[in-house]
Amino acid sequence: MEAGRGVAPKNQTFEIILGSSSMARREILAEMGYEFTIMTADIDEKSIRKEKPEDLVMALAEAKADAILMRLKSSYQLEEISRPTLLITADTVVVYQGTIREKPSSEEEARQFIRDYSGGSAQVVGSVLVTNLVTGSRKGGWESAEVYFLDIPDEVINSLIEEGITFNVAGGLMLEHPLTWPLVETVIGTADCVMGLSKSLTEKLIQEAL
Repeated sequence: MEAGRGVAPKNQTFEIILGSSSMARREILAEMGYEFTIMTADIDEKSIRKEKPEDLVMALAEAKADAILMRLKSSYQLEEISRPTLLITADTVVVYQGTIREKPSSEEEARQFIRDYSGGSAQVVGSVLVTNLVTGSRKGGWESAEVYFLDIPDEVINSLIEEGITFNVAGGLMLEHPLTWPLVETVIGTADCVMGLSKSLTEKLIQEAL
């Protein structure tokens, strides 16, 4: 497990495991002042399908939590947990004109995704699930935000695809990227929701799970 550290650590009386490989989620949780370790779920996300984006992101966050729990059980690490420990898992999708978009599967798809956002908008739906590993209690929820874009030049699209970062994010949309951010006209909702981990929702669920 890899360690993460908060910018201004809180007086933490519990452990946190962040069940995500997302750099943005690590940064957000650190900004919130928490110290945490990291475990990844490594699930086949495409095998989990739901019609509604809200149902899909919740199902994926639960599947990630289940996979990490299985790993902790099989390695007997779960038995060694003595102090309160919270597992945080999350998932994000982009919804464009009613269609759910996950990570682009090809260069062509990534290019089309970004072109579609040019001068238009996309909705982001993100879930957070907090599992108390001592009590077994689970608290989850989802949040959404709307992102409106200015025109996105072809050279920006080409640069984003060459960099390869778009293949690792839902809908090929990385709000905080220095090439993307100046082309965002407005965000209705919170930037942290778009980036993959709503701070207010996470804080609320941590308190509930404890």
